[in-house]
Amino acid sequence: MAVNVRYTRYLALALVGMTFFYLVSRTNLQLPNSASFARPVQSYNEFKANKNEYPGVNSTERVNATFVTLARNSDLWDMVKSIRTVEDRFNREYNYDWVFLNDKEFDDEFKKLTTALVSGKTHYGLIPKEHWSYPEWIDEDKAAEARAEMERKKIIYGGSESYRHMCRYESGFFFRHPLMMNYEYYWRVEPSIELFCDIRADPFRFMKENDKKYSFVISLYEYEATIPSLWSSVKKFMTNHPEHIAEDNAMEFISDNGGETYNKCHFWSNFEIGSLEWLRSKQYIDYFESLDQDGGFFYERWGDAPVHSIAAATMLRKDQIQFFHDIAYYHVPFTHCPNDEQTRLDLACSCKPKDNFDWRDYSCTNKWFKVNHLSKPDGWDKKD
Repeated sequence: MAVNVRYTRYLALALVGMTFFYLVSRTNLQLPNSASFARPVQSYNEFKANKNEYPGVNSTERVNATFVTLARNSDLWDMVKSIRTVEDRFNREYNYDWVFLNDKEFDDEFKKLTTALVSGKTHYGLIPKEHWSYPEWIDEDKAAEARAEMERKKIIYGGSESYRHMCRYESGFFFRHPLMMNYEYYWRVEPSIELFCDIRADPFRFMKENDKKYSFVISLYEYEATIPSLWSSVKKFMTNHPEHIAEDNAMEFISDNGGETYNKCHFWSNFEIGSLEWLRSKQYIDYFESLDQDGGFFYERWGDAPVHSIAAATMLRKDQIQFFHDIAYYHVPFTHCPNDEQTRLDLACSCKPKDNFDWRDYSCTNKWFKVNHLSKPDGWDKKD
């Protein structure tokens, strides 16, 4: 008897279900599908106009500063990684602006996604052609021969024309772009970098309040084959412009014999926080223009890192250059990680101290500490 009752119940439910689907099929009722949830694709301008802004808890304490990135559209996904780490570790509390520069127009995909990720305002600038091309005094055939010879010798980026334009632009022009003229300080960020520790104190404010003009986290030796005549060009500038050379500068960091030769030490410029007013000063512009006239950006492969570093080491006081020990940073293939355990715990760091590059043979950070009579941090000599 119980079996018959259960069978009757199942039969009734089946009839109800069949009736429902019959009625649906006979009406215009539309069941939802994936297409029903699709939204129209917005242009960048539409997206930006509708973006919600959420002030960071420290946003009212900001100084006049911006992040700046030189990138291509093809760098988008590597740039996403960099923005995410900068926002998570620091900028979500401050909402600083971000300027993106490119020698081609940025496409809507790049602008929409980076605008969505950055907590501050984003700005996108096109590099003027005259800043990304050969100046009139450069022999382009000679430059092409130099690239071919460096490529034959397998010198890194030796055969790249665009790399040379990039180094020249970062050395002498990015800080003069109209979008950058609105700011006093900059923080350079490249694609595929990582920050390993929370940044609790605002580096921009620290720079401003302590009269710092330039900063770094990693230093190392430059490839000598890329800059054979750079120091000769620098010495010519120093002879012609002794008024630009600072007293109590950091010449000892870049020369082991009082300026006679260059020891190849430089600050790694893919991370740098600095003063835009200093870079726009007559002092620095005279320096860049003197080097630029000598043609080493194209006839050799002068990088912006040694160009910036030599300028800072000769034209600033030592105490105007800051080593940010607490900013844990990675750019392939090197890592800066705070040595002392308590700092790593306090700042929720995720880096391995054994990966720290600071005290290795190819690093110049040890020399920086000696020149400035600084004590090495606790744990610097630990290997694990």
